Amino acid sequence: MFGTLDWEAPWYRPWRDQGRRVLDRAAGGLPLHEALNGQGAPVRFVAASALPPGEAYECFVFERGACPTRANPHDFFNGLCWLGLPATKRRLNELQAAQIERAGVGAVRGRVRDAITIFDENGAVLAAPAALWEALLARQWRRLFVDLRPLWGETRLTIVGHALLEQLAQPRKDLTAHVLALPAPTGAMPELDRWLGGQLTSERLAAKPFTPLPVLGVPGWCTGNANFSFYDDSFVFRGPGVRKPTTSAPPDASRP
Repeated sequence: MFGTLDWEAPWYRPWRDQGRRVLDRAAGGLPLHEALNGQGAPVRFVAASALPPGEAYECFVFERGACPTRANPHDFFNGLCWLGLPATKRRLNELQAAQIERAGVGAVRGRVRDAITIFDENGAVLAAPAALWEALLARQWRRLFVDLRPLWGETRLTIVGHALLEQLAQPRKDLTAHVLALPAPTGAMPELDRWLGGQLTSERLAAKPFTPLPVLGVPGWCTGNANFSFYDDSFVFRGPGVRKPTTSAPPDASRP
């Protein structure tokens, strides 16, 4: 199921070494949850069947220090995020569990849980010069990707959402990250993890501090964007206040 992963793709490079190690262990005959264990995560990975029916997934992880894991790409990337961003994943789990303790598991998620889920599934962090941040926050796509293109050499975008990492196995033009609207540090993953774990609070997340970024617009992330007509697609590169048509939010559930 992982045969199509291109570890040389720019979005996978921060995850490449750990990802290959886990898949090598799985190729040797270990179940995925066992292949993820022993790699330094702050949780123990267990078979999905360990989650009792009706128990909230996030509470199970928080209370038992165990992460139920299915043998599929979605849970592989979730496990990989636990390995590469342990402080961040632990913090997100703590916040989810606290919200569930406060309000229970209802028909819909509250504002904070919704923001946590969005970031955990689809998040990204960006280290970039101020001019790029200004253009991104204003959704000035031609300025961001064309006029300021040389500045992308000083920029680092890291995908931290496990669902987005899964989707990027088959990249398509409209894949869009929710970028935390705070300039990230430029250091390696451990520094990024320490910083990010310290930024995530329920108060900040309640404000949904994210800005959209169509990731295949990033220079070097798609050969097609070397032709600047790539950015003329108004379905993908939308201006401020213009949203894609969406269906209603999914109901609350016991696992992401």
